[in-house]
Amino acid sequence: MRVLVVLPTYNEAANIERVLGLVRAALPEADVLVVDDGSPDGTAAIARAVGARVGHVEVLERERKAGLGSAYRAGFRVGLDRGYDAFVEMDSDLSHDPAALPSLIAPLEDGYGLVVGSRYVEGGSIPNWSWYRHLLSRGGNLYAAWMLGFDVADSTSGFRAYRAAALKAIDLESVRSDGYGFQIEMVDRVLRAGFRVTEVPIRFVDRARGSSKMSAHIVLEALALVTLWGVARRLGRFVRWGRGLLRRPALARPAAAARRRIGARREHWVARGPG
Repeated sequence: MRVLVVLPTYNEAANIERVLGLVRAALPEADVLVVDDGSPDGTAAIARAVGARVGHVEVLERERKAGLGSAYRAGFRVGLDRGYDAFVEMDSDLSHDPAALPSLIAPLEDGYGLVVGSRYVEGGSIPNWSWYRHLLSRGGNLYAAWMLGFDVADSTSGFRAYRAAALKAIDLESVRSDGYGFQIEMVDRVLRAGFRVTEVPIRFVDRARGSSKMSAHIVLEALALVTLWGVARRLGRFVRWGRGLLRRPALARPAAAARRRIGARREHWVARGPG
């Protein structure tokens, strides 16, 4: 398969050279697209210099910070236009180990539409997290799975691989969520498009250099969106159930029977005549 690794960046000058080197070592035949949102620290220039040295690295520069979901959509569009078969999503801060890339891509060969690098399946881990962060992350994933009705343990994971066919089957232009919300929505859309999703274990570590882009706003946005989607879906099912109930033969029969009885009385009255 022709694989494109999409790396969104914003102020990742401290990490980008090492990340690109490790990705190249793990997937020598893959291409890398760095989507940089106007990093003032020179991330794009460093990525370009590394690409000139190791090859197969391109930089897509955008004028301003537009969000994680927007960066991935831009990268996916470029890759789809160029005919890539598979796409990898991963962070540029070394929280996702590039050495896991071969195991992440392998299930795509078996027909899966999406492979999620999961912290919450057997073999997955998050060392050095506090109980509070574990509770928040695990609880958010369980809530998303319950509200949206799917069986994915780590739908918020940003380390994953897609088949091109799965991305083509969903309407990328209509995906407007960001951060955790984007990751959850993409899982849901791939499943609803009829593709299979599987999870492989990963080890997630906190970034060693640079500052995290995650914020309370991103977490709250994801929770609000999941609630909105889940409630809308349940209301839609309720409305469809109500409409179906009104059309059921069991409810239609009494009305039809009543019409037949009225018709029979009318015929009897006409046959006998008045009086």
